[in-house]
Amino acid sequence: MEEKFPSRVYTYKEVRLAKFLIDNGYRHRLRVIGGKAFKDKVKGALKLIRTAGYYDLLRTYIKQILEIRGFSQLREAEASIWANAYTVENPLEAASFFIQKAWQMKRYLEGKLYFGHVGETEAIDMRIKFLETLRDKSRDQAVKDRCEELLKLWDESRLL
Repeated sequence: MEEKFPSRVYTYKEVRLAKFLIDNGYRHRLRVIGGKAFKDKVKGALKLIRTAGYYDLLRTYIKQILEIRGFSQLREAEASIWANAYTVENPLEAASFFIQKAWQMKRYLEGKLYFGHVGETEAIDMRIKFLETLRDKSRDQAVKDRCEELLKLWDESRLL
């Protein structure tokens, strides 16, 4: 009998089952829930994620991206990203944010530190790696230029 991915990923048993299924090839059918404008903007971000070759990472750890009015965040117990309109306004920023949150969900399921100074630093490193990969793989010069701008901003913020 095939195991079903848990509806929530909160208890020890649910986390163990989710990790087992993922380790054995389970991938989510990623859902985007929200208004038409939100969905269109997320689609733009997903296109960039595919270009960089990170779509499998995203759908491995994230079930859905849900439009909300509050703060954008990873909802570990739901394996979801809650995103507001501002977060998805720029597809490149949205794409790198989604990859950062997918990485944090991966660490959560592995039982490793995914929050606080160490966890955030590693997640931002993944975000930077994504931007570098997208810059190198994209054929669109505007995307390459924007990636380079964001990488410079991240580099400057590390110097502070």
